[in-house]
Amino acid sequence: MRLRSTALALLAAAVAATVTAVPTGAPAEAAAASDGLVRPAKDPFYTYDGAKPLRKIAPGTPLKTRDVTLGASTGQTPLPAEQILYRTTDTQGHAVATVTTVVEPATGTTAPRVAAYLSFYDALSAKCDPSYTLRGGDPGAANQQLTGLEQATVNSLAGQGYIVTVPDFENQDLHWVAGREAGVSTLDGIEATLRALKLDRRATPVGMMGYSGGSIAADWASELQPHRAPRMNLVGTALGGIPANLRHNLPYVDGTPEWSDVIPGAMIGISRAYGLNLDHYLSKWGRKVARTESHQCIGEMSGEFPNLTIKHLMKKRYEHLLAVPAFHRIMKRLKMGSAKGHPGAPMFMLWGNHDGKGDDVMVAADQARLAAEYCAQGVPVSTVELQGANHSDAGAAFIPQAEAWLAARFAGTPAPSTCS
Repeated sequence: MRLRSTALALLAAAVAATVTAVPTGAPAEAAAASDGLVRPAKDPFYTYDGAKPLRKIAPGTPLKTRDVTLGASTGQTPLPAEQILYRTTDTQGHAVATVTTVVEPATGTTAPRVAAYLSFYDALSAKCDPSYTLRGGDPGAANQQLTGLEQATVNSLAGQGYIVTVPDFENQDLHWVAGREAGVSTLDGIEATLRALKLDRRATPVGMMGYSGGSIAADWASELQPHRAPRMNLVGTALGGIPANLRHNLPYVDGTPEWSDVIPGAMIGISRAYGLNLDHYLSKWGRKVARTESHQCIGEMSGEFPNLTIKHLMKKRYEHLLAVPAFHRIMKRLKMGSAKGHPGAPMFMLWGNHDGKGDDVMVAADQARLAAEYCAQGVPVSTVELQGANHSDAGAAFIPQAEAWLAARFAGTPAPSTCS
């Protein structure tokens, strides 16, 4: 849809204006378009082929590594990088493998610091996996702006001297919106990075940063870290544009011209993760929509089905989606703040409020409630609500503020708090 395309273009331009140049000796001509990259589904690197059963390998174990170059076709300075195939766990407890992309700083003048950048690739197709697009893989014209934006952010973080790791946290079956799985995959990706680079997990500070779809992974990784990765030296997490409670997000965008088309996409991702037969619940028209979106990414989920409603997407007896027992249980489990325990490191949270309710897709009150919940649990939380900002406006503001906040945490400055 034209409205969202314009917003993405403005967001990309705003972020590009804030990034830090990366000192590198790579030749400028290497940034030219790169053709012929093999899609992840056909790239043997993505397949674990070891003799030991994957289920018997510890989560976070590096399985393969390879050297790659980032930045081709995005107009950004090319960067040498390493990719790691690592073992993680999906929503149903199955051992699976996915990839994280690691950029080391050009100079090692400071002690190692790891910044996990969590992409908002929001994908149901591997053509938008960060491990593919950051290398110059073609995600399709509708997704190119987001690819360039994220390459710019990775360049900026690397230019600040961080080891940057970018996990494909939806895993290879593209379980978009499956928050707990994304959090687990993120933590395992960081662990794999530390192991592959032979870094001391207790001594190496780690920060996480994610906006929109990336905030799903960032928040759940923060909630799960004290129990799943207690030896990780997590110094803070910056997240923004947060879908804190899907039971409120879906009704908020239902029938809207810009964002209603994410509803079937989110349902597909959830159904894949939890093993639901989505067709059982969908109307004939809903099945058509699902077939179309099942191989798309966020940039494409726009315009073909304007003003989409849950009522028309579902069979009549399931039109009250949130009351359907299977979806009610899943939505409850995916509500942020529902993990046992709470984050063990400071948080920075930013969101927009465009219409008095939210940023047109994320509900402001849900994000404020989540922050208040963490505050009550003793977590230092710093929040920013941007009045009048839509989702893209807030995203452009988030990236430089998140980078500055993380830099202060890495420097050892005590975390500020807006908790009352």
